[in-house]
Amino acid sequence: MNRFEVLETIGMINNEKLDIRTITMGISLFDCADENPVRACEKIYNKIVSKAKDLVRVGEDIENTYGIPIVNKRVSVTPISLVAAASKTDNYTIFAEALDRAAKETGINFIGGFTSLVQKGFLNADRILFNSIAQALSTTERVCASVNVASTQAGINMDAVREMGQIIVETAQLTKDRNAIGCAKLVVFANAVNDNPFMAGAFLGVGEAETVINVGVSGPGVVKAALEEYKGADFETIAEVIKKTAFKITRVGQLVAKEAARRLNTNFGIVDLSLAPTPSIGDSVAHILEEMGVEKCGAPGTTAALMMLNDAVKKGGVMASSSVGGLSGAFIPVSEDLGMIEAVEAGALTLEKLEAMTAVCSVGLDMIAIPGDTTAETISGIMADEMAIGVVNNKTTATRLIPVPGKGVGDFVEFGGLLGRAPIMSVNKFSCNTFISRGGRIPAPLHSLKN
Repeated sequence: MNRFEVLETIGMINNEKLDIRTITMGISLFDCADENPVRACEKIYNKIVSKAKDLVRVGEDIENTYGIPIVNKRVSVTPISLVAAASKTDNYTIFAEALDRAAKETGINFIGGFTSLVQKGFLNADRILFNSIAQALSTTERVCASVNVASTQAGINMDAVREMGQIIVETAQLTKDRNAIGCAKLVVFANAVNDNPFMAGAFLGVGEAETVINVGVSGPGVVKAALEEYKGADFETIAEVIKKTAFKITRVGQLVAKEAARRLNTNFGIVDLSLAPTPSIGDSVAHILEEMGVEKCGAPGTTAALMMLNDAVKKGGVMASSSVGGLSGAFIPVSEDLGMIEAVEAGALTLEKLEAMTAVCSVGLDMIAIPGDTTAETISGIMADEMAIGVVNNKTTATRLIPVPGKGVGDFVEFGGLLGRAPIMSVNKFSCNTFISRGGRIPAPLHSLKN
């Protein structure tokens, strides 16, 4: 970086909320498998503590050295369904509790990897993990769970979709005294990626190194500030502005990622350039779309604006680093984005419009609070629609749906911190019970045959 770039970056940090949203250390747990579940959990705890003991300190040291805020320090691990398969037990909550203890010991914010990959079918270990999710999320604080139920190559496992609707309802009930917070730590994926640093869907995929550092960068405020100088400009111009801005943000992320990997004596993985918003003023993806010219996020034109934003962010990022990965794009989590919350309150943004927007952005229906009396079948139906978007478009999509017991449309629910606050959104009242009860697997689309 030259002197001008350094000064510009300082301005982004001080005035436009540029930050490193997370440094996430991936840790392989394959060598922790053991027939005895207690021994396996002891190995898991010891390995995580050994590998990640300096993660928080290093993150803070880099913050002090470069003046770049690093909001979260996290760990992702090998999907527990793969590690725990060797253990003779019918409940994997013990593994979640080991992960939680390790997270608290190392001081990290969250640990991801209570995960199952069932896009084509269930192993016995997947069944056990499914049956353990609700209890595991209700008895731990920092553990995040994820399930991949669909892929472009395999289609949609509708048995898994049906069961996940039931699990989400159960998790909401078990954490109803905390506004169903367990559901905020549970993601259902299509085409989940192996190197995602963002929670709650992070896990270390098969084929990754023993340990690796993946960094997630965020800068909605930086992009909005850049566009404010180009009011009335045509779309080619603002696409170039977004690309150049994303390039600068990614350079900052790569600097931090490589330095963290060096200091922790591990591998540098990827920079995930995702415009991940927060509830803070000036840190909203929705406000970027409104800066482009839609009166409120959700108005006609919103999906087109989001498509251009997402594409320009990716193009700028890949020019800045040969190691861009993860999800990389624009996130639209309702509770974590002040502009999204305002749009829902104004009646401009509905669940159906959000679903349309997920066809062109990163991830999917994220951090959406819905009435507590929403049925498991309806939740599964919403989930199936979102999985279909990911499968057909060969992209990652996901749902993080939160049915909040005792809450209805017009109410708000407070989660706190980066999870923010969410308006309860209306859900279509017509039934999909017969559709969900069919079960089986929706076959992969024709264009999956690429060999």
